[in-house]
Amino acid sequence: MQKFGIAALVVLGASVALALTEHHGVDLAGIDHAVKPGDDFYRYANGAWIAKTVIPPDRASEGPGAILTEKTRERVRGLIEEAAKAHPKPGSDAQKVGDTYASYLDEAAIEAKGLRPLGPDLSRIGAIKDKAALSSYLGGTLRADVDALNSTNFHTDHVFGVWITQGFSNPDRNVPYLLQGGLGMPDRDYYIEQTPQMAKLREQFRGHIAAVLKLAKIADADKKAAAILALETGIAQSHVSRADSEDVHKADNPWKRADFAAKAPGMDWNAFFGAADLAAQDDFIVWHPSAVVGISKLAASQPLDVWKDYLTFHLLDHYSSVLPKAFVDERFAFYGTALSGTPQNQDRWKRAVDATDSALGEAVGKMYAARYFPASSKARIQAMVQELLAAYHARIEKLAWMSPKTKEKALAKLATLRIGVGYPDRWRDYSALQVVRGDALGNLMRAEMFEYRRNLAKLHGPVDRGEWAMVPQEVNAVNLPLANALNFPAAILQPPFFDPGADDAYNFGSIGATIGHEISHSFDDQGSQFDAEGRLLNWWTPQDFAHFQVASAALARQFDAYRPFPDLAVNGKQTLSENIADVAGLSASHDAYLLSLHGKPAPVIDGLTGDQRFFLAYTQSWRQKIRDAALRQRIKTDGHAPAMYRGDTVRNLDAWYPAFDVKPGEALYLAPPDRIQIW
Repeated sequence: MQKFGIAALVVLGASVALALTEHHGVDLAGIDHAVKPGDDFYRYANGAWIAKTVIPPDRASEGPGAILTEKTRERVRGLIEEAAKAHPKPGSDAQKVGDTYASYLDEAAIEAKGLRPLGPDLSRIGAIKDKAALSSYLGGTLRADVDALNSTNFHTDHVFGVWITQGFSNPDRNVPYLLQGGLGMPDRDYYIEQTPQMAKLREQFRGHIAAVLKLAKIADADKKAAAILALETGIAQSHVSRADSEDVHKADNPWKRADFAAKAPGMDWNAFFGAADLAAQDDFIVWHPSAVVGISKLAASQPLDVWKDYLTFHLLDHYSSVLPKAFVDERFAFYGTALSGTPQNQDRWKRAVDATDSALGEAVGKMYAARYFPASSKARIQAMVQELLAAYHARIEKLAWMSPKTKEKALAKLATLRIGVGYPDRWRDYSALQVVRGDALGNLMRAEMFEYRRNLAKLHGPVDRGEWAMVPQEVNAVNLPLANALNFPAAILQPPFFDPGADDAYNFGSIGATIGHEISHSFDDQGSQFDAEGRLLNWWTPQDFAHFQVASAALARQFDAYRPFPDLAVNGKQTLSENIADVAGLSASHDAYLLSLHGKPAPVIDGLTGDQRFFLAYTQSWRQKIRDAALRQRIKTDGHAPAMYRGDTVRNLDAWYPAFDVKPGEALYLAPPDRIQIW
């Protein structure tokens, strides 16, 4: 997964790998031998597992990767409860972690308080009397976006988000990037696409808005809900698409502070930036200028009362998790069931763990890494990383189509990759974050403000290229193009992703392909546009880049042909970065696996050759069972292709064909010239 932001997304776009049992290596029982590998390798590798797997009622999808996430959450719960029982020192990280968790769990206290904790914020909305006051309120609720590229819509109760990191053209200085936001549904298409399915979701969303307003005893809820939906539709019409949002050249829009009034009239920008504590900031990058312009126009053209109703709804909806149970249930009915098809909300303790992770992620991560990430695992992963880097180096040197000049730049970028394994070198300081036991809503608000102020502080200090984008207890991995860095959190570096008891064929097919995937993001359609220092700079010769684009377009067409529903296909352009990373990562990991044999023949284990174990481990790492509603949502909003098509990436590697005796005429067969190899 590639990120241009500073935190998390999905579990590698899908759930992964095999059951958490004592068996090491390939899940033999999960294979469906009735399916020919060449016709549907994903179903061959996973068909028996799919047939017997049931999605738990509190999840939108299931897979051993999701099981690993649950296991990690249970471990974190134990660590938090241990810390709380130890009577930690007041003001310590352990005290803050324990009190955040306990406060979230205290439903009786939350119920007794009702909406009183939101009283000051509701009063501020009610006091908005003119455009300047509206702009000031919007600026005062600006918050730090933690995932700029992978989220086309920022947090629901903020019309803009800000992401603070090094600049596109000057990676030695941090700048604020302004991002589109303000939508309650996942993406602009949910508002503007004219299909029966989207029309139904819009009506359900309107009903959700009205229900939230009614719970707060706000009059004329149905009428106000219709007006709020109309306002959000106007906001959505100003948003760019997911594919356009990923185009960094369209995002590279430097604006001076004085430009906003001229380029985006309607908003009182002095009031906005003053309330956002950005009045003294002169340089910005506007990632989504159409949204900034469009929302500014709406600030001037739409009635203040509609804006106030919109802000009231989003305030209530955003903090519903720490409001009385009726608000929790109503939010889940729309976001959990209507949007994702999930019938049952997660247990309160699971949500409490997630809330604590969100507020004090590295404080929890420090405890997690100390308990569950042994030095032996870190050393072995670091060794695998070096083997993958060596494989990439060799692949780049052998590229017949790449000129020496471009190769030199590519190898320099590879040599300067900053790779973090397990946990960061420096832990985050939470001393300025106040946590009050029994104040669940206040704790959440203060955590959001702490994170915002932590990010604002970056504007006045040096760039920290060692900052992590993920916490150690996250089951994920990431490439950060602007920092030319990779993060592999501790939680993904355990079975089934990395199995210390399995052989190299299995581990290179599973975690090795993941490591290769993240390395390759530095050279995909997006990462390839950044140099070794993270500067947005074209380091390709025109001929080399033209070849790269032709190969990328062919891969996009391959994925365009995948259609999980009659009315909905995969978007090859939207998923291109991840698809390039899958092909390149798997290819490099196979090379690294062969190098690990040191010229010796691979052993046969469980009746499988080394190549068979390698490819099965890879495709089993993408096994998943997902609800239709959730799959539809991911296709619309996710940069990753659905799991079953990622698992069939093997069809682009020559070595897969003899390993499973794949012949012409079989469904997945590609003639050698049609097998996509970019790196």
